[in-house]
Amino acid sequence: MSTTTPAPPAAGGHLSAGAGVFAELVGQSAVVEQLRTAVASGAPTHAWLFTGPPGSGRSNAARAFAAALNCDQGGCGACQSCRMVAAGAHPAVQLVSTENVSYRIDDVRELITTAQDRPQGFRWRVIVMEDADRMTERATNVLLKSIEEPPPQTIWVLCAPSPADVLVTIRSRCRAVSLRIPPTEEVARLLAERDGLSAQEAEFSARISQNHIGVARRLASDPQARQRREQTVSLPLKVRSASGAVLAAAELVTMAQADAESESSARLEQEQAALRRSLGLEPEEKVPAKLRTQFKRLEDEATRRAKRAVTDSLDRTLIDLTAVYRDVLSIKLGTGAPLINQHLASQLAELAETLSPEQSLACLDALSTARIRITQNVPPALAIEALMMQLIPRTRRG
Repeated sequence: MSTTTPAPPAAGGHLSAGAGVFAELVGQSAVVEQLRTAVASGAPTHAWLFTGPPGSGRSNAARAFAAALNCDQGGCGACQSCRMVAAGAHPAVQLVSTENVSYRIDDVRELITTAQDRPQGFRWRVIVMEDADRMTERATNVLLKSIEEPPPQTIWVLCAPSPADVLVTIRSRCRAVSLRIPPTEEVARLLAERDGLSAQEAEFSARISQNHIGVARRLASDPQARQRREQTVSLPLKVRSASGAVLAAAELVTMAQADAESESSARLEQEQAALRRSLGLEPEEKVPAKLRTQFKRLEDEATRRAKRAVTDSLDRTLIDLTAVYRDVLSIKLGTGAPLINQHLASQLAELAETLSPEQSLACLDALSTARIRITQNVPPALAIEALMMQLIPRTRRG
């Protein structure tokens, strides 16, 4: 288990200050209204379940809610309390995730002990538990009583992909917050306003990220990340033999490892910069001895999450490849739907000529299977090799 730290907003944007901590919840007006109403009530429900698919912003929403609960202005985003939550350094807000396959029972017991502490100097002690779907049934049962009867000033916020991923005994005791993938135009608008991108750059990044705000921002700001993605989505367009499939698999794994290393390094730098700001330290100022343990903790967490970062990067790679075959199937069926990889339209049309609709669906099934395998300790090279073999066009079909 580890404490997580959200990346700070990129400089140069010009969203109105009034948007506050909920600024990134684009296309989620009903959710924002629900959370603002709960904060304004002064007596919010003591257990919440935030659900939504990857890219919906469920973790960002949970953190924003935690910040708003302890902000005198309901989530201004500028006060010291809001800044400390953004930096992962708020004394009354615990942001936790696990780098393991599941939460250990000891992890959950430690959180329950933390929940008993009064939020000294703040309204609420908030425990944001990401990946709540990674709790085993035994760990869930340990948490149940604290969810049922929390201390008066403690609020639990659990995050999971869907309500079905959490045992009914937990979700029946939580207030539900359901998020959706935001529309492309809303993500593009956020990127243009906050990150200073041109309308064309923002739309392109939003579309190829499939409306995942964090991924879109990184693709827009990191040329190497864009290049790696282009290499990824181009590979299946070229694979025509078993030897080519093996070479393509090795290239994909290498790129995923490089992408994970780049993302981890960038995240650590952002976390360290955010922690410096929250502690009032200048960028080049020497860290006082009494504060070094906080920076050491960030470095240790970065090391622990390195393995999972590779798995996450591979999963993102497979999501990008899934978009390729969805585009191919769309072309094959003549749906007229906008292509995610519109800039590769001619190559996609060429691939569509070699695949039947059934073969395109089989490729999508193979990608889904590969995504499951990489989370089940199958060596990445083997899982991706098996996948690339299945993506070889077998016959030419009109």
